[in-house]
Amino acid sequence: MTLAIALLLSLILVALVCFSFEWIPTDVVALGLLLTLIVTGLLPAKDAFAGFGSETVLMILGLLIMTTALVRTGVVDLVGRAILRHAGERAAPLLAVIMVSCAMLSAFISNTAAAAFFLPVALGISAKAKISPSKLLMPIAFASILTSSVTLISTSTNLVISGLMTNAGLPPMGMFELAPVGIPIAVAGLVYMFFIGRFLVPDRAPAAGLLEQFGVRSYVTEVLVLPESALVGKSIADSHFGRDLDLEIVRVLREPGGQHLWPRQSLQIEAGDVLLVEGARADVLKVKDTAGIEIRPDVELSDPDLSDEDSSLVEALIVPGSQLVGRTLRGAALRERYGVQVLGLNRHGRNLLAKLSHISLRPGDVLLIQGRTTGVARLAADGLVSVLNAVVEQPQPRPKAWRALAIFAGALVLAACNVVPLAVAVMLGAFTMFLTRCVTPEETYRNLEWRVVILIACMLALGQAMMQTGAAEYLAQHLAALATGYPPVWLLGGFFLLTVALTQPMSNQAAAAVIVPIAVQTALQLGLNPRAFVMAIAVAASCSYLTPLEPACLMVYGPGRYRFMDFVRVGAPLVLVLFAIALWLVPKTWPLLVTP
Repeated sequence: MTLAIALLLSLILVALVCFSFEWIPTDVVALGLLLTLIVTGLLPAKDAFAGFGSETVLMILGLLIMTTALVRTGVVDLVGRAILRHAGERAAPLLAVIMVSCAMLSAFISNTAAAAFFLPVALGISAKAKISPSKLLMPIAFASILTSSVTLISTSTNLVISGLMTNAGLPPMGMFELAPVGIPIAVAGLVYMFFIGRFLVPDRAPAAGLLEQFGVRSYVTEVLVLPESALVGKSIADSHFGRDLDLEIVRVLREPGGQHLWPRQSLQIEAGDVLLVEGARADVLKVKDTAGIEIRPDVELSDPDLSDEDSSLVEALIVPGSQLVGRTLRGAALRERYGVQVLGLNRHGRNLLAKLSHISLRPGDVLLIQGRTTGVARLAADGLVSVLNAVVEQPQPRPKAWRALAIFAGALVLAACNVVPLAVAVMLGAFTMFLTRCVTPEETYRNLEWRVVILIACMLALGQAMMQTGAAEYLAQHLAALATGYPPVWLLGGFFLLTVALTQPMSNQAAAAVIVPIAVQTALQLGLNPRAFVMAIAVAASCSYLTPLEPACLMVYGPGRYRFMDFVRVGAPLVLVLFAIALWLVPKTWPLLVTP
């Protein structure tokens, strides 16, 4: 082992730990890794930054622009309304229709985008059919992931792997090359979820109306004790705060000095104290009608010109890719930008013991938002949140929807028929979206998931570094020695399981960037077909069913009131089913003993 290989492997190990524990945002970790490769001399700057101008990144950029246009013009919204009109109210048919619809949509746009759209649709359907949301949300998340191996553009991970194949001297992945394996996997997964998986999904919420279900969710909010309050001078025990309002005091914030006081029963309440309380939505809202106390954001940010007719009170989910992720409520300035205020925050399974304005928001957080109806609508339209309420069944005119859909389909046809390369087709589609005013550049650039672009470009550089330093060949030699005497399909299965294991705690793209170069070199040294190994890894990288850390799963984790082990119980049998199908079909589609 050379010094360069040892250093690179050490850097990869550190990056894997950071990816797994998310101490630092994944895109920052990836960018730091890229810069370290340059500073240490493991990769020339020219090669390190080449990923940002690669066809892979341009393809992803074009697809993100077109996907944004589909959402903004209402194409995906039309799908949800059609389901509500035609699905009926019986649980089993509803689940089948919504899973198939989500899977079909996810085959051509990001699975995260598909899950984000179908989440409020499912909540609306659950209210209409009186079904617990938890029985629908996990199947929807899994359905959105199941079609990740149907087309090249089903997930950005496939595009990354295609770029890694080019770096390794292999032809890039075709638009529908994965379909012979991906379609059977999608069908088998949907069948499993309908006949087996849905019975393993827990029922975590009462099958009541939507508002009642939302009322069960626990929020943290700040309650201001006014000078005229009867609570002033009383101890927490004597105030009977919890008994009268069904709210639990978790901290007392006392100004000046910003003291955080433990709410012991003997602590005396003073005028101006801010009580950090936790309780159900209905109980939080009772504070508005209680003399002497007010919800602090409601007091400080109230709008005297806001009438009841103009006001909305909604629960909204922070979706992956939202510009609110990683920002505090104070930094987001929602009041100034949208005319809304956050009355409470729910973070599933977490105790929040700081001021709401100081808490960094995460994907999966649910906000209790009050403000102008137009402001709430703009907040959702800008992709910052997904409003968790029933989908209105009255269709709205979408004059640009069919235009956007035609452009998207046309770009895919051009690429599938090899009229132009895929990168050219998607960029042409993005340009046409702008030209026809389906979406404006300002809207698109504001809503693009730039962190995905940065992450992928940096991961391509990592794959290049593994090839140039010889790290991939070094590891491949050891794996080839260990695999000697065993059937090739065993080695294929080993790479599949290793990829599945890595994709649970870290991003699929990062896992692929580590595994693909090693797998290619191992296959070449053993005289096997490297393309078969790459395709198996592409399928395995999308098997993110064992934990809620996949963005689509994280999105339903809070609203479905799931627990970590729920995903293990439902996802583990599914992974085994997909593993068996992949091990059977991959060698048939790409023979192991045929070298390119």
